[in-house]
Amino acid sequence: MHVTIFERLALILLLPLLLAITSPTNANDECQPFGDYKYVCGPESAEDLVLVPSTKFIISSGFGTDSPFYLIDSQMKSWSALLPANMAQAKLNMKAYGACPGSPDVKTLVTHGLHIRAGENGHSTLYVVSHGGREAIEVFDINANGHTPVLTWTGCVMTPDGMEANSVTSLKDGSLLVTIPLEHGKTLGDAMAGTLTGSVYSWAPGDKEMTIIQGTALPYGNGIEVSTDEREFYVASTGLLNVIAYSNTNPAKVLRKTETLLFVPDNIHMGSDGKLITAGLVADYPDCGTIGGAEEFDLAEFAACSRPFIVTSVDPQTMETRDVAISTAQEKFSNITMGLQVGNEIWIGTFSGDRVAYRKME
Repeated sequence: MHVTIFERLALILLLPLLLAITSPTNANDECQPFGDYKYVCGPESAEDLVLVPSTKFIISSGFGTDSPFYLIDSQMKSWSALLPANMAQAKLNMKAYGACPGSPDVKTLVTHGLHIRAGENGHSTLYVVSHGGREAIEVFDINANGHTPVLTWTGCVMTPDGMEANSVTSLKDGSLLVTIPLEHGKTLGDAMAGTLTGSVYSWAPGDKEMTIIQGTALPYGNGIEVSTDEREFYVASTGLLNVIAYSNTNPAKVLRKTETLLFVPDNIHMGSDGKLITAGLVADYPDCGTIGGAEEFDLAEFAACSRPFIVTSVDPQTMETRDVAISTAQEKFSNITMGLQVGNEIWIGTFSGDRVAYRKME
């Protein structure tokens, strides 16, 4: 679930209280399993997760105030804060990112959606939806040749008119597809009422700015992923409760879509089997009320009420779905945003919480 910068600031102020309400007082019990779900406790608001290619390491975004990134060891089930290498070592790729005004202020960096693309010789590229000091897609080189991965900033792509992006994916040539779910003047309440609130934007290396892709307007376009052959891309619509396949053209054409889902789909990642994985909170849950309608969205109320969640695999060719993880409401783990396949495990992130969950895939 995406929130605006103003809602995020309110949540940051409320987070200690929410954690105090939802976290146990006995330190020995604070990270105990819940059924088949186990946790790595500590990362704050790990909204998105990506696996560093050919390693055991997961990089998590930091949607709160503690750290812009977290590094999770998927085998040891441990974590540490991950800071980019000294910005003095940053190497702006002027050919690709010539319109980038310079490196970000790490102290104000708030990270959101993540995407990773494998490179060569132990290097890969991390694309990061960033908020805080500026609205942009920040780009980092990941060097995984050492004991732990090292991030070095290499460039940025500013969003149009300072609008907040949600998710990003890349093509082989370095081009980007970005969801901007709430364009200026639009609200989450509008999206839940079915109003078209945002679109997908594209950018190619050397471009001065992003360009809107006509035909992609949605009630809150959220997660995005591209097909292996790059002829299609896929967007999760929070407002429509489904995942949509588009032609990778401008204007884009709707090719197919899933049936209406029982949960609010958030981020999307491609699994090792070529299936898309998305996840989110059950929409209709009497204990918390139904998500939807045009009434004003109360973030504190939403975040404080634990809902059941579902992680689902989507066949991009048929748009048929299969649930890979389901959970009843967990008092200490809610606000689910995504699922990431790591071997035979599924790792699950949250936009508001103090842990990351994992379990074996069904």
